[in-house]
Amino acid sequence: MKKLNRRTFIYTGLAAGSALTAPVRQLSALNRNGAVNLGFISCGGRGNQLMGSFEKIDGVNIVGLCDPDETRLDPTKKRYPNAKTWADPRGLLDDKDIDAVVIATCNHWHCLAAIWAMEAGKDVYVEKPLSHSQWEGRQVVLAARKYGRVCQVGTQQRSDPMQAEIKQFLHEDRALGKILAARVNRYGIRQSIGKRSTPLPIPDRVNYDLWLGPAQDEPIYREKLQYDWHWDWNTGSGEMGNWGVHVLDDCRNNVFLDKVTLPKRIFGGGGRVVWNDAGETPNVHFVFFDTGSIPVVIGLANIPAEPESKERPDHPGPGSGYIAYCEGGRLEGQRRKARALDENNKLIREFEGNSGTLLHQKNFIEAVRTENPSILASDAEVGHYSTGWCNLANIAFRTGAEFSSENARKVDGAPKIWGELLDETQRLLSAHNIDLESPEIRVSPVLEFDPKSEKFVGENAAVANRFLKREYRKPFVIKEIT
Repeated sequence: MKKLNRRTFIYTGLAAGSALTAPVRQLSALNRNGAVNLGFISCGGRGNQLMGSFEKIDGVNIVGLCDPDETRLDPTKKRYPNAKTWADPRGLLDDKDIDAVVIATCNHWHCLAAIWAMEAGKDVYVEKPLSHSQWEGRQVVLAARKYGRVCQVGTQQRSDPMQAEIKQFLHEDRALGKILAARVNRYGIRQSIGKRSTPLPIPDRVNYDLWLGPAQDEPIYREKLQYDWHWDWNTGSGEMGNWGVHVLDDCRNNVFLDKVTLPKRIFGGGGRVVWNDAGETPNVHFVFFDTGSIPVVIGLANIPAEPESKERPDHPGPGSGYIAYCEGGRLEGQRRKARALDENNKLIREFEGNSGTLLHQKNFIEAVRTENPSILASDAEVGHYSTGWCNLANIAFRTGAEFSSENARKVDGAPKIWGELLDETQRLLSAHNIDLESPEIRVSPVLEFDPKSEKFVGENAAVANRFLKREYRKPFVIKEIT
């Protein structure tokens, strides 16, 4: 039986309806010699990258492969010829030789696959964003508690030792004084995904029913089935849930020390401009988060600074990272590095790190071997909260109406950097002959949110709460964990 350390006791004892003891593990390889047998759900680009990391860890065996797309499954099978293969993840999860699973599917499959895996007695490494909607992310947290499983979320920068140095610098040493505000950035150029006049034919070698899973069976008008699902609300979360979750997670970790779970008010908007393609998610996105303490804004754009340019839009700080504005200067953090500058823009200190890759996977395997979820760098709840900021930012966009610059600039409690972000967005759009107050840009009402109930409250609650939980396609339904 699983040993009950303090974290495990909390997981098993506080989850509604759960027993005070964890289920018996069914780990064949782990019980024999400390080896861990992994099964991979999805053999796409990210899945193969993760295989490359896990195969470097001593005692880890890749023994199961699952993908409904044969064009992805077949070449991965050649890479691991001794692995069993499935199109349906339920077959993989029924295999008693598999101890833990790695989930690198489309976003809409993450939570259902994770819950099924934990119900089957498997530990889980699930890619970010944890959830496609906020309600289902909470069900993953509850499942990890109920079944006493290890569940790591793939925000791998959490395992970079540099983060501890930054937190000591900002909070213990208080080298820059009090943190006043924070800005998060994701500026990277992408291309149009095209727009078909007729629905995309599904390739014969794709089991489309399994590929869709919980998502609705709707016609697709983009040019490709794979990867570009990111920009369709039915299956993806846009750039906010793609890169946004990494940079917002860094902000939650280093600026807030995870003490702020979710914001209390959200205001934001954006648009999908320039491309005129089949995508639904914004390629320009701007959001203000009222946390009750340090205000946060995020700016995101996937279009170039101007037509035909290869340059990213102008912005302060790193293209993918965050800025902590402090009394005595600022800290600019990003993947693998950070720097601190004083109020006169003089460099004070530089930090060097890594992406956390391999360390994060080792952290997961160690938690599996020791049956100790408390050592995880990014457990289900940490990943749920960081993903939640992205979910709420997307809801702000989806509840938006016609943009009003006057209203946007008068949001109560918004920091100075919010107005600066709006000015930058206006300059970017103007370079593409678009006005911030054009019909192409929308902005939300001020959305009040209760972090404890994880529901919107107040006068705009009804319009926003309908986005907290998706409609699931039978039989791929996530049931409430009790």
